[in-house]
Amino acid sequence: MHDVPIPIPIPTPPPGPGTRALADRSAEAADAVLRALYEKHGSALMRFAARRLGGDWHRAEDVFQEAAIRAWQHAAQLEPGADALRPWLFAVVRNLLIDGHRVRRSRPPEADDESLRRMPVPDGVDHALTTRVVVDAMRDLAPYQREVLLHMYYMGRSVSQTAQVLGVPPGTVKSRTHYAMRALRAGLSSRGL
Repeated sequence: MHDVPIPIPIPTPPPGPGTRALADRSAEAADAVLRALYEKHGSALMRFAARRLGGDWHRAEDVFQEAAIRAWQHAAQLEPGADALRPWLFAVVRNLLIDGHRVRRSRPPEADDESLRRMPVPDGVDHALTTRVVVDAMRDLAPYQREVLLHMYYMGRSVSQTAQVLGVPPGTVKSRTHYAMRALRAGLSSRGL
């Protein structure tokens, strides 16, 4: 059988005058730390966070509020009038800024509605229109030019295979291909492609 750990209940002291006094002292300590945070260090912490965030005061306020929560959670260990409070607060703000930067870097950037509206949707219309324009441009070519392009590009034949099928020398196939491509490029260019 597997040994499953059995949770052992941790005894808590019964509520009494001693526990009430401890709760009152921790509440007073939290109030004192928060008062010191806002009165003595608030503006300096906000400026520090805003500078690190490129002037974004809204995000700086969010970071400052999170630092205030952390100070409130650790109020029992902090002395509101001690010299160590300010460096501790700056370290908390700095760590929150680093954490926020890491989160933004690991997540893909969010797209706003405007950029989503401008994003093209692949739907085959472009392909159909391009095909239509190419077919129209091919109709403008001489029949021997269309024939050589058909064999070389659409059927994928080599110069020698095309020459054999058409019954012309390979040099003629090369020449016709060159002039056909030049005429097709001009036709497509006049149609905006």
